[in-house]
Amino acid sequence: MQRGSDRLSVHRDDEMKHELRGLLRSGHPTRVEEWHDPEPAADDDPEVWSGPVGGLGSPASLERMRSELARTLSRGSFPATARDLARTLRRHSAPTPLVDAVATLPHSARYENVQQLAEALAGGA
Repeated sequence: MQRGSDRLSVHRDDEMKHELRGLLRSGHPTRVEEWHDPEPAADDDPEVWSGPVGGLGSPASLERMRSELARTLSRGSFPATARDLARTLRRHSAPTPLVDAVATLPHSARYENVQQLAEALAGGA
């Protein structure tokens, strides 16, 4: 069904799919000109966990912790104790400062989800 809001024709849409096919299959840039490619991260760039966004206890800090935890921990990781979660983070090669922060939480507490864990880290940090 053709809608009136389409900006491109069907032929141009097919052309664009064909142009992107190599990039999508290869998993890396396919351009000849190097200046088109995004610059990789430098060795001295700060990691997300220790980055400058927001101070401790700020909403930005809580969001940053929750995002970093969610990269590694799945729904199947919960509910769990801090010791179990630290072990899971270590097994999945999470950043060392994050693993250490989780390991210092009280071992008797159980966390039901990433949000609870991030709030405990932000409150205890």
